[in-house]
Amino acid sequence: MDIATLAGLGLALSAIFLGIASGGGDFGAFIDIPSLFITVVGSLAATIASEPKEYGFKIMQIAMSTIKEPQLDFIGMIKTLVSFSEKARREGLLSLEENMEEIEDPFLKKAMQLVIDGTDPEVLKNMLYTEMELFEQDLNMQKSVLEAGGAYAPAFGMIGTLIGLIQMLKSLNDPSTLGPSMAVALITTLYGSILANVAYLPLADKIGRRTVKILQLKRMILEGVLSIQAGENPRILEEKLKSYLPEKDREAYEKESQEATA
Repeated sequence: MDIATLAGLGLALSAIFLGIASGGGDFGAFIDIPSLFITVVGSLAATIASEPKEYGFKIMQIAMSTIKEPQLDFIGMIKTLVSFSEKARREGLLSLEENMEEIEDPFLKKAMQLVIDGTDPEVLKNMLYTEMELFEQDLNMQKSVLEAGGAYAPAFGMIGTLIGLIQMLKSLNDPSTLGPSMAVALITTLYGSILANVAYLPLADKIGRRTVKILQLKRMILEGVLSIQAGENPRILEEKLKSYLPEKDREAYEKESQEATA
């Protein structure tokens, strides 16, 4: 579970509730079911209409997926690739078939199977690059769905406000209703802003940043697999793969390696 996603959403909502409470705490004044319906259902409907059906109808599933944190173990992957390289140098590429069952990462498993099957390096590289591109397109489409929701939510908030203003103008002969009517009219704008800036847009950014990290791991795997296939020295491979690590993780990896050697 991605604690950062839950913590961020929780803090954002807490800030909003604190702002309401500081003004007297009349939470009932900020609740209007028709306004909520216009904003939430309207933005969902517009998003579904604007996106391909295989993505639009999964908007809630896409949003919930941001709560689950992907397991990206760069250091563990380097160790795995280096160990495969050492074994391949000692016993040959075919010996790696014994390790196929223990590989959990689907991308690495496919890449290693292609190596064991004797696939031409250029063909292997093109196949894996194509898979990476399709994966990136899928995540970009998921991000696009949430970004669309973030654009439509304030728009439907404004639509709700205009509806409220029209209804308010119809009752100008009763000045006592102007204040409450104006408050209800503005609530939809508030709902739209909250929905866009607390939910849709932050979750879209989350998917975008995850895409970068996941693709970085896949590129590292591809680099490692091609080096194993080429029969490169495991130490050279290790140094090459360490360049994919952030400075902090690289220092931790080197320290761990030194302790293991000692």
